Amino acid sequence: MITIVSGTNRKNSVSLHIANQYKGILSELGEESNIVSLEELPEDYLNVALYENIGKNHQFNLLREQMNNAKKLVFIIPEYNGSFPGVLKAFIDGLDRGKALTNKKAALVGISDGDQGAGIALSHITDILNYCGTHVHGYRLRIPGIGNLMTDKVITNPIYIAKMHKQAANFIEF
Repeated sequence: MITIVSGTNRKNSVSLHIANQYKGILSELGEESNIVSLEELPEDYLNVALYENIGKNHQFNLLREQMNNAKKLVFIIPEYNGSFPGVLKAFIDGLDRGKALTNKKAALVGISDGDQGAGIALSHITDILNYCGTHVHGYRLRIPGIGNLMTDKVITNPIYIAKMHKQAANFIEF
């Protein structure tokens, strides 16, 4: 099972829409997947699920278990202030690294309104995942100008649809 992580807790985020579209592509390719949306984090996550509270919050434990059970991971990473959202780093910090990340394979999709497609954000998250022992797929998909590529909450630009299909197919074989 491939677990797709929507990398922000922003409600009704573009990241979640892209995660759903990516899930559809994986399904077309015959691969089972599920989505972990950071929208589902407890509101006071930093106070109830980290550090001395790890394992004590039922709502977070459900997300943590999905990550532990994932065969592979796809991270949909929105660009926030030249990097990725801090909530994603806090989420990673609350995981059981040995079960959720170490020796797992991950694909990265960066999205931004700007023209860089979250390239720096993908570099930052790659460093963190490598530190955690995750094997990051070499085809890091960058999708710039995301707002201009979508209609009705999905990417409709044929070039980026083809790129998503290419990455997904390569990732299944990875």
